[in-house]
Amino acid sequence: MKILITGGSGYLGTYLRRFFNADDFSRRSYCDILNPHDATIISDYDAVIHLAAHSDKSPAAAETCFRVNAEGTAHVLRHVRRGAIFIYASTKDVYGMHADRYEEVPETCPTDYCGQAAFEWSKLIGERYVDFYAQARDLRVCIFRLSPVYAPSSEGNQPSFVGNYIERISRNLPIRLPLDGTPRRDPLYVEDFARACRAFIDSNIRRGLYNLGAGVRHAASLREIVELIGRLMGREPLIEPSEATPVPVNYVADIARARAELDWEPIVSLEEGIRRIIG
Repeated sequence: MKILITGGSGYLGTYLRRFFNADDFSRRSYCDILNPHDATIISDYDAVIHLAAHSDKSPAAAETCFRVNAEGTAHVLRHVRRGAIFIYASTKDVYGMHADRYEEVPETCPTDYCGQAAFEWSKLIGERYVDFYAQARDLRVCIFRLSPVYAPSSEGNQPSFVGNYIERISRNLPIRLPLDGTPRRDPLYVEDFARACRAFIDSNIRRGLYNLGAGVRHAASLREIVELIGRLMGREPLIEPSEATPVPVNYVADIARARAELDWEPIVSLEEGIRRIIG
């Protein structure tokens, strides 16, 4: 099976491309998802894992987010071969503050507008394009609403918040934690994300929508994550308070649907994932 990773030279794409022995479609391989000429090669592939996105949440980035994340996704989908597989990397952030209603957030959590930034809204619009083109082009499609995914560092890429914590502790730089570090997250190691993509590709499911994270079993507060990294690195983290309040305050994915339909389970614990990164 020929697999293409859009954003395949990015932070997560670098790992997934190696995992699947896939080809890269990214600006570093001189391909632009908004370029009609470049996009013609997409039809050569049996499966496309769409990671390419603009992740800046600042108000100044709104136009770029809508162009890349919404219009860019539609442009990719128009070139996917009929009957092929399309996996879309969405985000937990589409739920916004609605997620705070749940101890474990299900896929039925509302996504109606509650102050989401252009990044979150553009990713949600991208999901609607996935649903439309699934019918129009007879595609097998999967949407993963991802918890923060962390991975080994790669050249030229910014890490997730877990990787950022590791970097700051290694350099003895302060880490600012909101609400005394009490917000909870369930960061997912990149290998488990790749395994979920493989599980969908190998399944017979026509359309899947899944919250994908490490789940409640591997969830931890921000302070617990920082302290775990410090212990594994043999360093004392420099923790400072932050006045910022994350949205949502707490987020742990309900992964029951992915477990039931994909026979998938995260197998890399937070401690093991951090160990793999720090070496």
